[in-house]
Amino acid sequence: MKRVLALAICLAAPAAAATLPSPNWPAPADRSDALLRNVVLNAHNRARAEFGVPAVAWNDELAAGALAHAQYMAATGIYGHDQTPGRRKKSGENLWRGQRGVFSYDVMIGVMVAEAQQFRAGAFPDNSVNGDWHAVAHYTQIVWPTTTEVGCALASSATTDYFVCRYAPTGNKDGFYLASGRSDPLAALPPRVELAQGGN
Repeated sequence: MKRVLALAICLAAPAAAATLPSPNWPAPADRSDALLRNVVLNAHNRARAEFGVPAVAWNDELAAGALAHAQYMAATGIYGHDQTPGRRKKSGENLWRGQRGVFSYDVMIGVMVAEAQQFRAGAFPDNSVNGDWHAVAHYTQIVWPTTTEVGCALASSATTDYFVCRYAPTGNKDGFYLASGRSDPLAALPPRVELAQGGN
């Protein structure tokens, strides 16, 4: 199984970009609350600095909500955004899942930040070079200028890790022009601008 996973990783990425799922591989990836918090804040704030927006701070309440939803997915096997009424108004949400114990926190966050390669400035949700806003939705939430806090958590089933990040205030709001380096990146658009169909 380990040989198959290693082969799949090498074939899925160009030789120069091939990396292991964690520094410990094939041993399990490191796990601790302190490591998770450190990796999350460093990765988010590095991406936000590159985008030209202020850093986010850790929020334990958001992390607790993220843990509850990660535990729900681990218990049920149902992967998807938390559909609790009102959750979307209180907090944004990014999700990731992968084989249990294999992937580092850096990889989990890294795939979200890597969506920057598909990002283009524009009226949200029209922010993807390929026209599919889902291709950049994790990244746009990470760099959303009015988001000030983040909290993340991991829960596992017998086979799968479920990673959830929550954000406040919520990002990814239709009708705002999102661009790096703008003095007012969330300035409302004139009413005549037509937006692409939005999502979660």
